[in-house]
Amino acid sequence: MKRLTLLLFFLISTAAAQVKPVQLADSLFSTYYHQRATLFESLPQTQGDIIFLGNSISDGGEWSELFADGRMKNRGISGDNSAGVLHRLEEVALRKPAKVFLLIGTNDLAQNVSADSLLKNMRWIADYLKEKTPATQLYIQSILPVNERFQKFGGHTSKRELIRKVNAQLQADASKHSYIYLDLHTPFSDNTGRLDARYTNDGLHLNGDGYAFWKHLIYDEVYDLQQKPSVIPAPQQLQWKEAAFPLYRSKTIVVRDPALKAEAERLHAILAEKGLRLQIKDRAAPNELYIALALEKTAAPRLAEEAYTLSVNKDRVAIKANTPHGIFNGIQTLRQLMRDAAYIPGCEVRDWPAFSWRGYMVDVGRNYQSMEMLKEQIDVMARYKLNIFHFHLTEDIAWRLEVPRYPQLTAPEHMTRNKGAYYTVAEMQELIRYCKDRHITFVPEIDMPGHSAAFTRVMGVDMQSEQGLAILKNILNDFSDTYDVPYVHIGGDEVEITNNNFLPQVTQWLHERGKKTIGWEPGGNLDKATIRQLWMRDGPTNPDYTYIDSRHLYINHMDPLEAVTTIFSRQIGDREAGDNTVLGGTLCVWHDRNVLKQEDVLQMNPVYPGMLAFAERSWKGGGHLGWITNIQADQTDRLQEFLEFENRLLDHQELYFEDKPFPYAAQAVMKWKLYGPYQNKGKLSASFAPEKKFFNGKKSAAEAVGGTVVLRHFWHPLVTGVLEKTEENTTWYATTQFWSDVDTTGHFWIGFQNLSRSQNSDTPAKGTWDNKGSAIYLNGEAIAPPVWKRAGQQGNPEIPLVDESYEFRAPLTAPVKKGWNTVLVKLPIGSFKGRDWHNPVKWMFTFVPVSAPGF
Repeated sequence: MKRLTLLLFFLISTAAAQVKPVQLADSLFSTYYHQRATLFESLPQTQGDIIFLGNSISDGGEWSELFADGRMKNRGISGDNSAGVLHRLEEVALRKPAKVFLLIGTNDLAQNVSADSLLKNMRWIADYLKEKTPATQLYIQSILPVNERFQKFGGHTSKRELIRKVNAQLQADASKHSYIYLDLHTPFSDNTGRLDARYTNDGLHLNGDGYAFWKHLIYDEVYDLQQKPSVIPAPQQLQWKEAAFPLYRSKTIVVRDPALKAEAERLHAILAEKGLRLQIKDRAAPNELYIALALEKTAAPRLAEEAYTLSVNKDRVAIKANTPHGIFNGIQTLRQLMRDAAYIPGCEVRDWPAFSWRGYMVDVGRNYQSMEMLKEQIDVMARYKLNIFHFHLTEDIAWRLEVPRYPQLTAPEHMTRNKGAYYTVAEMQELIRYCKDRHITFVPEIDMPGHSAAFTRVMGVDMQSEQGLAILKNILNDFSDTYDVPYVHIGGDEVEITNNNFLPQVTQWLHERGKKTIGWEPGGNLDKATIRQLWMRDGPTNPDYTYIDSRHLYINHMDPLEAVTTIFSRQIGDREAGDNTVLGGTLCVWHDRNVLKQEDVLQMNPVYPGMLAFAERSWKGGGHLGWITNIQADQTDRLQEFLEFENRLLDHQELYFEDKPFPYAAQAVMKWKLYGPYQNKGKLSASFAPEKKFFNGKKSAAEAVGGTVVLRHFWHPLVTGVLEKTEENTTWYATTQFWSDVDTTGHFWIGFQNLSRSQNSDTPAKGTWDNKGSAIYLNGEAIAPPVWKRAGQQGNPEIPLVDESYEFRAPLTAPVKKGWNTVLVKLPIGSFKGRDWHNPVKWMFTFVPVSAPGF
């Protein structure tokens, strides 16, 4: 399991005394028992098993199919009791499973085993597993209710009240015996306290509906999720209701408006991916469960064209909206609500976006990306309701847009990287259609007159020259005739404007062709009609202009953990919601440096974690003024706000990004105490009190929360770090503790400089973490830095990064002891001025567990 929140940091475990072995005679158990038990012993041992252990009720579940997960293993034996589980528990323990879900006891009570004896056995089972396989999480599920009205299994159904008493004690014992108690009795009971007849045909065992309901009840525990489905972006209004919709029994999608045919087919395909086969009809049969999509007037305080309502009750799911786009948005929320493919929790959703422009930009000029990888990113955008795909096509390195009139523009010999890789007219048309089908506006960028060295190499003229402008007008004329897009981004920044008529002529030309224009700000002399995309420090100051905010939204500059905290904290355009001046924002990926493989762009830049944080903020609105890098340790409300989002983010990482790069780990539970400043007088190796064996700092100078802590950003004071005041030639220390149930090997992300992918930063020297003398100790022992593959390599844009930052190298390992473990981070600093602009000083550290068996 990826989530470590409940297992790490400040978690105290009760150690059990050694469990005495129990010897029982084989003759006590049935032939069927031995058939099953010997089968279990013969099966291969696999990693990460989730075992369902118990009697006939567990035996009857096809768990791996029910969850569509091969890790689920059935260890149920019909007729078994707690003694039988004791007798065969060694086979389970030897497997070292990730989780065990135990349901046992109804047969004990039917056989007149006393409640005390049953409970004693249950405690022994829990203590034995804790001792033999402490990393295994045990869930003891309550004994299910029974129902005597079927007039079967009288010995079982007569124990209704005794079952309640045993369950109450099982719940009371959970903490002392280190298991999690799951109450299935209550939800499986009818209003008389008996097993609900919907879930059984004999008063004891479960039918198909019962197993589907069981899956729904424990799904969050199986996958370490929030109890209710996590929705990103969070709806503006969400109210949970009691009754749930049994999705697995639904057969119909009701759609009457032909305008919603595409959305109905989209929903049909989503359900089919989950193994659910529904038909699209214009009405449902009497008493039939169904999902309805309908265009209907839907009130919203803003952006009503994207608003929707979603209602879920026990009989029906209804999505209503003013437009197909609104229905599409509702479907994305529904997709997340039906995470277990069994039930959709009852709820009422009323939702709309805070900003109309919710963009994501990729730079394919510098590093070409395949159509497949572009579509993957567009699909993720669509799932999270982003609606602008900004496609940066041309650069100094290469011109990647096919122009049939000028085929030489995309000739391999005129590209300095990914030679011969470009997008044909047909591929561009395909991407535009692909976006449009997902209600995403495709915004191509042809950078002019800056970043145009490729154009100059090919044409032999500067773009701002009279000849260059004439060629460019031909290109734009052909472009406008070929592509049905409403916007053209013209770039316009990072260049000396030598022809003041260049940008006005280009924008006028495009406007006459019916295209709206966007340019970077600060940049060239843009006209009033051109939308300004902010990328530096100045905000949207002129009410006569229209803006898109991309300030401090370049994730190529960000550490993955920092990216999520700072993007989530942001207030887009310095306002809580969009208006006529600020349309919204665009998250940007500028990977200037060459890559070994295209997927590195997604791994080295926190694309998907950053995208989800941005989707939350741009849809929900709100946020806070100023640009910060850290979780606000001293502001309880903001810390809680981030923790709630992080829990949803981790749910999505677990459920939807297993096969995609998603560099993120739980960090909101990590609390640090910082001590300093100690004057090192330029001697970075100098040692101070926190390094002494018996140091006991009673009052820290500062506190921090997170896996990455930035003391001082290289854009200080524009972007703030955790220290209010920083001094050169000082040393600080940070310390935290975590608990482990066993002696084991820990796996950690550790780092002291997360290199920007847009600067030609140097690789650390051999045997060092960085050039500041940083160090880290676990239980007093130094953790050695990685053996850099290119130690001391001077930064070069054509030399790809390979292991310089933690998110794209293997986690470091270190011995972890049973009990409390202490982490000490040493953070010296000399000068805040880097060797050059490619090597800025970002005073920071990262320490976070990512996957540690035994925790």
